[in-house]
Amino acid sequence: MKSLRLLLALACLSFLTPLLGAAEWQKLITPKLDHWESLGDGLWRVTEDGTLIGYRRLVVDNLFGSGETVTKQQFEDWLGVQSWLYTKKEYGEYDLHLEYWVRDPGNSGISIRDPTRARYALTQPADYTKTPAHHGYEIQIGAGRGTRYPSGSIYTFVSAKEGVQKDGKWNSLDIESRNDIIRIRLNGQVVAEHPGDPARPKTGPIGLQLHDQFNSIMFRDIRINEAPGSP
Repeated sequence: MKSLRLLLALACLSFLTPLLGAAEWQKLITPKLDHWESLGDGLWRVTEDGTLIGYRRLVVDNLFGSGETVTKQQFEDWLGVQSWLYTKKEYGEYDLHLEYWVRDPGNSGISIRDPTRARYALTQPADYTKTPAHHGYEIQIGAGRGTRYPSGSIYTFVSAKEGVQKDGKWNSLDIESRNDIIRIRLNGQVVAEHPGDPARPKTGPIGLQLHDQFNSIMFRDIRINEAPGSP
């Protein structure tokens, strides 16, 4: 009889544990994007089914400046201005889950621990030596062949395992941010990990990138599970 009670207790515990873990996750997508602030000229909209769509305004006046013709350099300076959506809150140790859809070719990313909130990427021309990847970390999202940093890469640090992303479809991305490790899972597979740069912050906001003027990106099911004691 005692053995039977023990088995029943263990069965109940195994059933309840996932529910307790699930309760710790916080959804970050709301209809009015209450957890976020838009930086730059990006447009971010939440559909009725909870999908977050990001695209650009295409302010062409900034392309021409004071003249009627455009040089190649003027076009590149205009094209390369980024736009971002950043969380208002800063986070320490956590697990972040999201799903994304990126067109092919396409370029986007997730910023973590960036104290500048992409300040130097929003100017024309953008300073690509001071983008979020150079202050915190950027988890690459992209599509297209021959890239050095496929989706799931920790940009400038670690190239992700190739062939895991499903092009033209929704993909799941999980970021495990700890003081001593950053680990990335793409569609359930570990594709990149790095201990981080000791000189860089351990905490910071989370950002979603619109890489250039013709960029568009979709996200859904963005949620976070903070470790106990995180800010």
